[in-house]
Amino acid sequence: MPRNLAVNTDRLFADIEALAAITEPGRPWTRRAFSPLFLTGRDYVARRMREAGLSVRLDAAGNMIGRRAGVRPGAGVIVVGSHTDTVPDGGRFDGIAGVAVGLEIARVLAERGVTLDHDLEVIDCLAEEVSIYGLSCVGSRAIAGTLDAAMLARKAADGEALMEGIRRMGGDPERLETAKRSDIRAFLELHIEQGTVLESERRDIGIVTAIAGITRFEIILEGRPDHAGTTPMGKRADALVAAAALVTRIDALARQRAGAGEGHFAATVGEFSIEPNAANVVPSRARLLVDTRAERRESLEAFQAELARAVEEESARHGVLAAAPRIVSDNRPTPGDPVLLTLLEEACERIGAQHRRMASGAGHDMAWFARVAPAAMIFVPSKDGRSHAPEEWTEPGEIALGAEVLLETVLAVDRGALELTAI
Repeated sequence: MPRNLAVNTDRLFADIEALAAITEPGRPWTRRAFSPLFLTGRDYVARRMREAGLSVRLDAAGNMIGRRAGVRPGAGVIVVGSHTDTVPDGGRFDGIAGVAVGLEIARVLAERGVTLDHDLEVIDCLAEEVSIYGLSCVGSRAIAGTLDAAMLARKAADGEALMEGIRRMGGDPERLETAKRSDIRAFLELHIEQGTVLESERRDIGIVTAIAGITRFEIILEGRPDHAGTTPMGKRADALVAAAALVTRIDALARQRAGAGEGHFAATVGEFSIEPNAANVVPSRARLLVDTRAERRESLEAFQAELARAVEEESARHGVLAAAPRIVSDNRPTPGDPVLLTLLEEACERIGAQHRRMASGAGHDMAWFARVAPAAMIFVPSKDGRSHAPEEWTEPGEIALGAEVLLETVLAVDRGALELTAI
């Protein structure tokens, strides 16, 4: 069993519960970025940051930052962070647990009278979840220097541009370049797993080796519209029949690759539409959007070739036309910093936490921080693997154990165990 923890489990969980209570009525747990409730939640976090002895500021991108100064000016910053926005009807732990853990680490250091050589920052990143502007990881993209003018011009349904949304959140989009960081020496993030691996294996901590790359392919199949009652079955060019066969084949290819020992891999046909979508007309057109997640880039590239071959073969078999799959978006895998991964494992060993290495199939702020600093993250178990749902749950003690791992790692980095400088 793990030793007695320095972190206060009840205090840590009280922060998570307090934020959960700030939700749209009848919609647990909904506190979307750019909403009035999101700002209410941030007011709570800012108050708790100040109570923990942190100075609080908003950067130009609308990230909220609590800072505890170190004793060596210019030594750089150790960051612990995540996000406090939720998806609609989402979970009370996704992102929130990571910010609450950062707060608890700051409190423990203050209680122990420990002042780090490095500055410590707890960051609540703006809009990690997909926002009303159709963009995720808004704040961490800005920290990485990749939030560009086209993104800032994206509009919500009411016509408001993201630039104005950032301003409403207290940011200053005209000075966005000042949000990019070069002083971070290490970024650490705790997150719930959002899967069943840790729970099923009875492990306490997942050491995240990489955040899977996400590539989305659009496939369009062109058939021929005909009367559904009079056209003989052997004379049809039914785009939906071809698409259905292709969906089944994509699933089979993904299952085969996922079991090939090449790291995490998944593929999902998440969007599907047909035309003219009428009961008495043979479908003339089908559109598929394939979401692929790959820990290793070579796995994605091999799957892309298999997908192109499947489209060619299934379209020929069913007498429809199709172009090669078109890449709609493409983000490469982001590995965790190898030294930080080792330090996290060593922290688990000292504490007595059962751990394993694993990849993340979901995106996280850590992927953007990794562009400017050594970065790594850990998972704690999710009950039944549920996430982005009201039933999302992680036991308080599981989060506290993860907080202890990050506390140990922060101290190890501060002692000079991570001999790296910011990128």
